[in-house]
Amino acid sequence: MEYIRHNPSSPVESEPEMRNKSQHPVTEPSEQSQVIAICLLAGKIMLQSGGETYRVEDTMKRMAAALGLPHSHSYVVPTGIFFSVDATEPAKLIRISERTTDLDKVSEVNAVSRRIGQGQLTVQEAHDLLLEIERKPSGYSYAVQLGAAALSSACFTIMFGGGWGDFLPALLCGGIGYAAVILFHRWVRVKFFAELTASFVIGMLAFFLVYAGAGFERDKIIIGSVMPLVPGLLITNAVRDLMAGHLVSGLSKGAEAFLTAFAIGTGIAVVFSLLM
Repeated sequence: MEYIRHNPSSPVESEPEMRNKSQHPVTEPSEQSQVIAICLLAGKIMLQSGGETYRVEDTMKRMAAALGLPHSHSYVVPTGIFFSVDATEPAKLIRISERTTDLDKVSEVNAVSRRIGQGQLTVQEAHDLLLEIERKPSGYSYAVQLGAAALSSACFTIMFGGGWGDFLPALLCGGIGYAAVILFHRWVRVKFFAELTASFVIGMLAFFLVYAGAGFERDKIIIGSVMPLVPGLLITNAVRDLMAGHLVSGLSKGAEAFLTAFAIGTGIAVVFSLLM
């Protein structure tokens, strides 16, 4: 997969090497503005799609160098991107308000970056391709996402020691819980509210199914059903950003992952406090 090939263990080109590969330096203000817009758009797509901070910064710098601006600087945090190409010019800022997981888009932006570096794309062609990537919907429909969440919940229940009699209840709880996350994210823009409410729904449904005789071990059903809500990619990116030296991004992503896990645990705790 192309996404994996662009990793931190690969040799990083020095500034002179990147300058030698770049096209003629950009001198016209209009051309410079186009290059800045392309780099910001690429960084925005990658950061919104779950890309790591160091990957976003490296991709933006390589694209700018290939398009004739070898002295660019980028500073990326989970909620924004700062980008500058000249010490005499003010830095540009783009705000990131929503983030999701779509590694296919990250891979496609990396592919565009490599084609720019090889001189296969003009500035306008690269901009058009990035706009097309940004507008492209998620690779999986909601039905596929719900099916995958339900099936993984049932499998996690078996993996954590549940019986086959708990397979179907966990399938139902996981699917309904993930659907609740999607719906509450649309209805309420309060951070972590969707995860808290969805975990509460999972806990209540698990208690009801076990009480009705459809399941046997409610703790195993609950554990398996909340696994699709756990911020696994966020935790991984937080650790990788910390290892790469991006302390602000790593700590902020770690805090977000912790608060998400706390919201999930709080929803389940409320159910136990009410029904136990």
